[in-house]
Amino acid sequence: MNLERVHAEILAVRLIPNVDHGLARQLQLNQYHRSLAIFTTTIDDIGYTALDEATKRADVEAVYARSFYAGADHASGPLSGEFIGILAAPNPDEVKSGMEAVKQTVENDAFFEAVNQDKTHVLYAHVVSSTGSYLSKEAGIKMGEPLAYLIAPPLEAMYGLDAALKASDVELKKFFGPPSETNFGGGLLTGSQSACQAAADAFRDCIIEIAKQPIHY
Repeated sequence: MNLERVHAEILAVRLIPNVDHGLARQLQLNQYHRSLAIFTTTIDDIGYTALDEATKRADVEAVYARSFYAGADHASGPLSGEFIGILAAPNPDEVKSGMEAVKQTVENDAFFEAVNQDKTHVLYAHVVSSTGSYLSKEAGIKMGEPLAYLIAPPLEAMYGLDAALKASDVELKKFFGPPSETNFGGGLLTGSQSACQAAADAFRDCIIEIAKQPIHY
């Protein structure tokens, strides 16, 4: 079954070429991190994925990443969305390069999938073939290892994670117990790239099955 892709949107971006010392202290930046890129997106998990991709393609670090409560439909303002991320680097050119990687990931590489026509029932079954510094730290794995990033609504996430773990030789490294800030759930699973892909496929198949017969047991 081919599911329609649901892409995130970058809502706002600002660069700080030379961050103030007071803000740098609050963000617990290293001394060599003088430049920042700040951005918001409409979907948080795509934002986290994009941050990780930026750490692989530019000399940047993800120094701040937060989801907003209740999701983009209940955002605090028109440019808030569901997520805020901050990249830090020694100079403005590097954070610009990091933002280009974020933009590429958000617009083309990472996406949710809809299991119904009005796109209100969605899932995230994204395989990262080689993790950067951000997701590897979050999952407690070595940089460069594969990862299955699996997210869905609460019941679907729990049932889907069980199926994903049974489908291949993968290990659940981080569990997002529902409700998350955005009322979803899921986890980060690691294994070989093929095992992560099999886990993601099993997760997706389960959500499709539940959407078709939600009360069947």
